[in-house]
Amino acid sequence: MPGGSASGLPGAWSCWPRRLLLGTSSLCLTILLGQGGLLQGHPQCLDYGPPFRPPVGLEFCSDYQSFGCCDQRKDLRIAARFRDIMNYFDLQGHALCGGYIKDILCQECSPYAAHLYDAENPQSPLRNLPGLCSDYCSAFHSSCHSAISLLTSQHGPQRPRDKGGAHFCHLLELPDKDYCFPNVLRNDHLTRNLGVVAKGRRGCLQLCLAEVANGLRNPVSMVHAGDGTHRFFVAEQLGVVWVYLPDGSRLEQPFLDLRSSVLTTPWVGDERGFLGMAFHPQFHRNRKFYIYYSCLAKKKVEKIRISEMKVSRADPNRAEPKSERVVLEIEEPASNHNGGQLLFGLDGYLYIFTGDGGQAGDPFGKFGNAQNKSSLLGKVLRIDVNRPGRGGSRYRVPEDNPFLSEPGAHPAIYAYGVRNMWRCAVDRGDPVTRQGRGRMFCGDVGQNRFEEVDLIVKGGNYGWRAKEGFECYDHKLCHNASLDDILPIYAYGHAVGKSVTGGYVYRGCESPNLNGLYIFGDFMSGRLMALQEDRKTQKWRKRDICLGDPVSCAFPGLLSAHSQFIISFAEDEAGELYFLATSYPSAYAPHGSVYKLIDPSRRAPPGKCRYKPVPVRTKSKRIRFRPLATTVLDLLKKQAEKAARNSSSASSAPSLEPASPQRAASKTPAPPASSKKASRRPGTKKKARAWPPGPQAKRRKRPGARGGGRQWLAQHRPAGKSRPRPLVKRATATRGRTARWVQATAGCSPGSPGSCGKLGRQRGADVWPGVSSPGVLLSPAGAKALAGREH
Repeated sequence: MPGGSASGLPGAWSCWPRRLLLGTSSLCLTILLGQGGLLQGHPQCLDYGPPFRPPVGLEFCSDYQSFGCCDQRKDLRIAARFRDIMNYFDLQGHALCGGYIKDILCQECSPYAAHLYDAENPQSPLRNLPGLCSDYCSAFHSSCHSAISLLTSQHGPQRPRDKGGAHFCHLLELPDKDYCFPNVLRNDHLTRNLGVVAKGRRGCLQLCLAEVANGLRNPVSMVHAGDGTHRFFVAEQLGVVWVYLPDGSRLEQPFLDLRSSVLTTPWVGDERGFLGMAFHPQFHRNRKFYIYYSCLAKKKVEKIRISEMKVSRADPNRAEPKSERVVLEIEEPASNHNGGQLLFGLDGYLYIFTGDGGQAGDPFGKFGNAQNKSSLLGKVLRIDVNRPGRGGSRYRVPEDNPFLSEPGAHPAIYAYGVRNMWRCAVDRGDPVTRQGRGRMFCGDVGQNRFEEVDLIVKGGNYGWRAKEGFECYDHKLCHNASLDDILPIYAYGHAVGKSVTGGYVYRGCESPNLNGLYIFGDFMSGRLMALQEDRKTQKWRKRDICLGDPVSCAFPGLLSAHSQFIISFAEDEAGELYFLATSYPSAYAPHGSVYKLIDPSRRAPPGKCRYKPVPVRTKSKRIRFRPLATTVLDLLKKQAEKAARNSSSASSAPSLEPASPQRAASKTPAPPASSKKASRRPGTKKKARAWPPGPQAKRRKRPGARGGGRQWLAQHRPAGKSRPRPLVKRATATRGRTARWVQATAGCSPGSPGSCGKLGRQRGADVWPGVSSPGVLLSPAGAKALAGREH
């Protein structure tokens, strides 16, 4: 940006004075980021989270009752502070300054509060006052100069020599004038789609990620026990299952280690191994869970094995290794297409999803395994594991299984004609209406042309090998196929991806915009996708998901990239969604990570999603989680540092050609170079850090005052009801800074019991001593108190 620093100060390293800031350590970096044009302001609250929709309307800061950063409790605190401040004024002062003071206080509720206060990450210095547009600020200073002392604990800005408020308003400038108050409310581009999922340039839904686990060897499954502990269990392909606690730590000792029994190899793409796991719906009572893995039986025959196991009574975070009871074994004719999904339906039965036996095109028999109802391969099985069956069987077939009485059909079959269903899930249903509850979604991996997503129907034939997606695969079988075949709800070609990974319907609490979206991905391409149901037509529409740009994901701890190979999706006990991915798909390569999906556009109101996990005894050492992925703020920090180095070297370089005084005076210094460094490739790691990432920034433009400030104010400023600023609370201590209330007053603070006594309103008006402008009318007691503070 030509013309020196974005804020109009003399040099690139100049920063706003400390008068309106709690610190300036990272503001220079913020300005440099802005000069590089790397980041604009984005909706974000002062607690570093996205805005939300208040569950109850706001009575005081009502301009933000539909969407913003205040709930009812915060709104009441701001209103109380407003009343305390206004006690310093007489009736005329109320009429003249009430609207301004309300405007400024209520900016804490603005969806852009973090941008207005330069608090977009934990290292940013928090301003005492929000960024005000120059015309509004000048009118405020002219009419209510003495109110400044009541809104800030700093004494510098209201100095008597500051004629017209130029110095004061300069300190409150935001270099990007589109984001200052009240311009931010009038900018249609900034306010049009607030609260909805952000869309990229190509219309994709912009989501962000948070890394929650790393260093895993091909993580194939993540499940919760449903016992209220909010633990989650992550299974590696080689047969090790780890326990993660609600605080993010992992237990040093594994929950289960079946490496001696599980069949897999280090070969890239080997589909055998530990493939699935499910906890019994009554796990908290019977301690049972079920596992699905590849094994080598007698005579080196490869099989898939479904077993029941129990958790140790002595340690709830360890499986009892000798408790394994084999429920079912199925011989595998090839090493691929092994299926691997286990889940319990709402009916309490265990559903088992098997592959077609492998090789290409299901070549086994006249019609293939998938269409052969005497084979258990290429099927959805449903069994009752709560009661033993006949002939020593460890399960019973439910009496309403669809092929129970069909001659030659295996009674355990629930649906057939599937190729290799990889990852299925049961819909929890809408949190309010329960609509969709119990539906079963699966991703079925295709052969040469199409990948598909299916809804499982009792007795359904999903068409393989006659059909692949909506098209014919085996034309002879396809022309003779039944018209009752179940078609996918969605299919995509191999230009998009070559191996679907089934996902979940989002029913969590933290990202309400995502409710009802079926989110899934592709293993090979690494693409994330979503399906949205049209309830009227019962059709599903595809929505691409793109990871947000630096603007959307510029929140502490968030990522905008992931490891390429999406292995599985997961749902925690609270209903939040995750996916498991790796940068190198080998069962022995420790490059797997778990990512949480986050909507940066809107979150749930504070307190709504809180839960209290049931305490669980831990005997093993806890290993604290250390993130390895590079966050968006880390990337921006590196780019800013590079821009600073370029700026510093450019300013210190000697001129090769002496310039005349006239030419030198008109010469504009070059702006710092904008870094074009690409983000880190998916799957690469960086050195772990134990604290939140460093500062981010906003785009900094040269400020320009909008004309007609007084005229605009006369037209738009109500006397006592206006547009919204903050009572700012640092939620937690950050990097050693003590958590504190950042009051807009100090010493004689309105609302601080016992600090200076109650100053009632009195008739008459005194001008604050030393103030040349007689704009603010104070009560005598208020003028006396303020004079004492100034001197």
